[in-house]
Amino acid sequence: MINSMTGFGRAELQNADRKITVELKSVNHRYLEFNIRAPRKFNLFDSAIRNVLRDYAQRGKLDVYISYEDFSQSHVTLKYNEELAGQYMSYAKQISETFSVPNDMLASRLMTMPEVLTMEEQPIDEEALWQDLEQTLREAGKNFFEARHAEGLHLQKDLTEKLDHLSANVDLVVERAPGILEEYKQRLREKTKELLEDAQLDESRIAAEVILFADKICTDEETVRLRGHIRSMREALSRGDGIGRKLDFLAQEMNREANTILSKSNDMETSEIAVELKTEIEKIREQIQNIE
Repeated sequence: MINSMTGFGRAELQNADRKITVELKSVNHRYLEFNIRAPRKFNLFDSAIRNVLRDYAQRGKLDVYISYEDFSQSHVTLKYNEELAGQYMSYAKQISETFSVPNDMLASRLMTMPEVLTMEEQPIDEEALWQDLEQTLREAGKNFFEARHAEGLHLQKDLTEKLDHLSANVDLVVERAPGILEEYKQRLREKTKELLEDAQLDESRIAAEVILFADKICTDEETVRLRGHIRSMREALSRGDGIGRKLDFLAQEMNREANTILSKSNDMETSEIAVELKTEIEKIREQIQNIE
C-alpha cells in the first residue's frame, strides 16, 4: 500500500458535555514529527495522542490541531471561606469601636472581600474526556490515512509510467552500442586509408583499436545495474508500506549509473539519451520525496 506523506483529515465530536474538533495536516519529513496544538487540559494526554496517531502515519511532519468547548455547568463551583469572613467581621467591629465610626460591613460588601468567595474548578473526569478525544482522533486519523492513500495511488501510477520511460531509454542505450562500434570502425578504416593511400590495411590493427575503444565506452555494467534498480523499484512499489527511504536510495543509485553512462558516452545520440535518463531520474526522485 503506497501512501503519500501529504494529507489532511478532520473529525468532530459533540455531545451534551463537550465538543471536540481534531484536524490533521502533514507534509514531507524524513522522520515522523508531531506538532500538537491543543488546550492545556489536554497536556496530560500528550503521549497518548502521539501513540494513537502513530497508527495512521509512519513518516511526515504532522500538525495536530485540537479545539475544545465545554458545555457542562458543574465544572466550576463557588467556595465560601467562613473563617476568613468571620475575621473580616471581627476586625470591622473592632475598628468601629476603637475609632467610634459606624460599622458598615454588610453581607454584600463582605462577599467582595478578598478570598471570602473563590471560584474552584472541579476535577474533570479524565477517563470520559480521553474516550471522547480518542474517538475523535481515530476518526480524523482514518480520514487522514485515506487521503494519504488516495494521493499515494496517484504517485504510484506516475512513478510506474516514469519507470517505463526510463526502461525504454536504457534499451535505447543498449541498442545503440553496436552501431557506435561499427561507425568507429568505419571511421578508423577511412582515416587509415587516407593516411596510407594505396597501402594494404592492417585489419588486425584496426580490430585491436576497436576493442580498446569498445572497452573504454562499454556501458554493459551500468545498464545491467540500472535495469536491476528499475526492477527493484517496481517490486517495492507493488509491495508498498513504508518504502520511501528504500526508493530514495534506489533513485540515488540510478542517478549514479546514468552519470557514468553519460561520462563514457562518445556519441551524440547516446549522450542525449543519458541526459534524458538523468532528467527522468530526477523527476522520480522528486516524486519519491512525497512517499511515506
